Amino acid sequence: MISIHHIVAGEARLAVHTSGHGQPLVLVHAFPLDHGMWERQLPLAEHVRLIVPDLRGFGASGDSLPTSIAAMADDVAIMLDAMHVDRPAVICGVSMGGYVAQHVAVRHPKRVAALVLVDTKLEADTPEARAARLDLAAKVGRVGQSILADAMIPRLLAAPRSDAEETVAALHAANESLLKQTILRQPVATIQAALAALGDRPDMTASMGQVASPTLLVVGEHDQITPPACLERAEAIMPNAKLLIVPGAGHLVPLEAPAIFNRAVMDFLAGASVGSAARP
Repeated sequence: MISIHHIVAGEARLAVHTSGHGQPLVLVHAFPLDHGMWERQLPLAEHVRLIVPDLRGFGASGDSLPTSIAAMADDVAIMLDAMHVDRPAVICGVSMGGYVAQHVAVRHPKRVAALVLVDTKLEADTPEARAARLDLAAKVGRVGQSILADAMIPRLLAAPRSDAEETVAALHAANESLLKQTILRQPVATIQAALAALGDRPDMTASMGQVASPTLLVVGEHDQITPPACLERAEAIMPNAKLLIVPGAGHLVPLEAPAIFNRAVMDFLAGASVGSAARP
């Protein structure tokens, strides 16, 4: 059973979806999506307590705009306090959500039992990437969300092979539909503010090199946005990290390869003894 909570975080009112019991597992969504991207992780609620927020401005948390990745991380900590989560949580984030998870680990370390960083990276944007985000924000302002969907969806998902099984092609089509619907319902102002926050985020390489929490790094083999090399660099500098490269997947492994992802998360939590490590 899924419960919906509304948490006040400063001027923001965050919608948070929860299900299950036990070890808290926070799932932080990618840009420009919302909690709905995690629908295929709902079976994990049989083993853990899923806590799935809509970041400020996105989904049902649309009454205020994102200002920075650090502020989104602080929202996660406020959310955990407001929900009386009395033990460190596993913080899992994809892409933008991975940036948020990194900031939670650095800014609120006592809140973190372990990390799962998916299709993300530690480095800041290059000047060229930052300029491209600003250009895209301007185009969204002129044309609307559809231009963002058209630009991003082919880069978010790995194209299925021509000889792929029918079930693989069907999953790809379902993912395209889900992503388009989700992107189109995000407010233009939220998209523009989030693009600015993404472009302004700091380099986290040095900070994450000091994070000793058990960390699972996951990346799709065909990720065009944060290729495997990004996570290989993270594995090399983080003292307690291990990397999984998922064959055939692109930038959204939890959507594209949910069975592999869910099993990897459960195996990681068991192998890292997160449950015992997370007790107060």
